[in-house]
Amino acid sequence: MTAPAALLAAARSGDPGAFEQLVAPYRAELQAYCYRMLGSLHDAEDAVQETLVRAWRSVGRLDGRGFVRAWLYKIATNRCLTAIEQRGRRELPVNVTPGTPATEISWLEPYPDSSAEARYLDRESVELAFVASLQHLSAPQRAALILREVLGFSAAEAAEQLGTSAASVNSALQRARKAIASTAPTQQTVLRDLGDAAVEAIVARWAAAWQAGDVDAIVAMLAEDARYSMPPLPRWYRGQDEIRAFLVHGPLRSRWRFLPTTANGQIAFGTYLRDGDAGAYVPGGLDVLTLRGGRVAEIVAFLDADLTRFGLPARIQP
Repeated sequence: MTAPAALLAAARSGDPGAFEQLVAPYRAELQAYCYRMLGSLHDAEDAVQETLVRAWRSVGRLDGRGFVRAWLYKIATNRCLTAIEQRGRRELPVNVTPGTPATEISWLEPYPDSSAEARYLDRESVELAFVASLQHLSAPQRAALILREVLGFSAAEAAEQLGTSAASVNSALQRARKAIASTAPTQQTVLRDLGDAAVEAIVARWAAAWQAGDVDAIVAMLAEDARYSMPPLPRWYRGQDEIRAFLVHGPLRSRWRFLPTTANGQIAFGTYLRDGDAGAYVPGGLDVLTLRGGRVAEIVAFLDADLTRFGLPARIQP
C-alpha cells in the first residue's frame, strides 16, 4: 500500500508522530506474521519492536513511492531470519516418531484470539498444528510459505523481501508444501461442521468434568489415540489409558476451575488451581484443545501462559 505523500514526507524529514501514523496500520499484522515465523508471541513482539526501530532509522531512505507495507515486511522478514539463525534449531526433536505431538517444541506459545491482531489472522494459518509444522522448516521455506500462501505476496515481491530470486522462492515454497502436507481437516472446518450448539456443549462438558474431578467423564470425551502435552515440559501422553493414569496421579489430585476462551482459532481454557494459602484459584496454564469430530484429539497445556492475554482474570476468588 502506498503511503500518503504528506505523511511520508513528514516521516522522512524526522517527524516521529508522522512515522507512528505511517506504521500503525501494520503493527498488528506484522506481529501475526512474526508469530507464525517464530512460534513464540514474546519473540514475535521483540521482532516487531526491532523492525520498527530499524524502520525509523531508515525511513529517510524510503523512496517516494512509499510502499510501506512491503518495506516493513522486508525488515520484519530479515529480523525473523536473523532470530531463527541465532537460536539455531534450539531443542527441536531430532527423531520425531509417529504419534509424537507436533507441539513438542519447547518455545511454542499460544496466540490470543482476543487481541487486536486477531483480525489479521487467517485462523487456519495460526492453528497450533500449522504453526508447529512451520518450526520444522528451514527459515527460507518458512518465509516463502507464509509470504506467498498466507499473506498473498507475489513470487517477485517475496523474492525482494528475502533478497533472492523468484525461482528460489518458488522452489522453497514447493519444498515447504511437501514437508507440511496434511490431509487432516483444520479446526475451523471441524468447528463449522459441529455447529455452535455442539461446540458449546463440548466446552461446558469439558469444564464441568474437570471441575468435578471426574476422570471417567474426561476420558469419555477423548479420542482413543488422544494426546496430552505440556510445553515447555518434554513429557507427553498418548491414548486414553495413559492420559487417565496421568490425570489420576497428577492434575486431578487438585481442585480446578476452568474458564473458556479461544487461542490460535481453537477452543481453549484458562485453568486455575486451588491454592489454599492464597485463598484463591491461581493460574495453572492455558489448555488448547484440538477436536476430531466430537472428540478431543489433543490437549496442549501451556503451563507458562499469561492468562490475562486471553481475556481472563489473573486469579479467581472462591
